[in-house]
Amino acid sequence: MITKDMIIGDVINEHPELVRTFFANGMMCIGCPASQGESIDAAAQVHGLDADQLVSALNEALA
Repeated sequence: MITKDMIIGDVINEHPELVRTFFANGMMCIGCPASQGESIDAAAQVHGLDADQLVSALNEALA
């Protein structure tokens, strides 16, 4: 299960198929260096996204 406190880089390393879900939800900076140490919640705030909605979409994609 994905949570908003997880580091984006860790999530992508474990589940590379989620890149499409990040993109589809407005998170286009997957390859940027900050994503290797930034939580989903922190990145969502920076990009003006709803972290809970993003995490929900990520978990749905894994189901």
